[in-house]
Amino acid sequence: MTTSRTAVAALLGLGALTYTAWALEAVLTTDLAPAHTYVSELAARNQPHGTLFRTADLLAGTLVWAAGLLASLRPPFPGRWTRAGWVALVLFGTATAVDSRLPLSCAPTADPACAAQERAGLLPLAHSAHSVSSTVALCGILVAMVALTLTARRYAPRAPLARSGPALVTLELAATVWTLAAIAALEAGHDGWGLGVAQRLQVGVIAVWLAVLAVSLVRPMTPVAPRGDRVMDVHGRERVTSGSGDTRP
Repeated sequence: MTTSRTAVAALLGLGALTYTAWALEAVLTTDLAPAHTYVSELAARNQPHGTLFRTADLLAGTLVWAAGLLASLRPPFPGRWTRAGWVALVLFGTATAVDSRLPLSCAPTADPACAAQERAGLLPLAHSAHSVSSTVALCGILVAMVALTLTARRYAPRAPLARSGPALVTLELAATVWTLAAIAALEAGHDGWGLGVAQRLQVGVIAVWLAVLAVSLVRPMTPVAPRGDRVMDVHGRERVTSGSGDTRP
């Protein structure tokens, strides 16, 4: 179990790092304004560094998919929430990898001609399908964040994810609401309400949460449970709490 947990943590850590590749826009020359454009537009087919960002998304999705699959086969903790969280993480990784294979054809928020073609339905099918895979990825990571944070708070309340997970989930939900509102504003003809900032916050929080989850797996804490409860310790052994609050195998 220890080796498996370490492997999952390593995959998640690498996935989190790769998922922040969009931050390279700070040092690369692009034609996009970070405050007003989608993150996915960096990987559009007509962008100068599109291949780099598409490759990073593919790698990130594959790494997280592998971590989720390995953990779902041998969950670190028992319970339906645990398994649901890891399966949702598999879904997120899969959808992210697929997303990289269905890139936008152009950048509609920065190119009026592209936006006009998009509205007229003249762009390739992959351009339209991109929004579907992105939505699936978002749904997957939201379920994973909620489920695995609840699991950490139930079985390992002193783990990093148990302590910081609720704040990260709250911030992610707020960023998601902001992003959706900005998209609606943009489609209504407004300036987008900081769409780029909202979405970069959204994907940034996801990367941080993945990293915290990875750290929690390699730095597990002995769980605390009410008297008489039977729980699984971080090594997969059943422990029973005594009256003094200590745990024993």
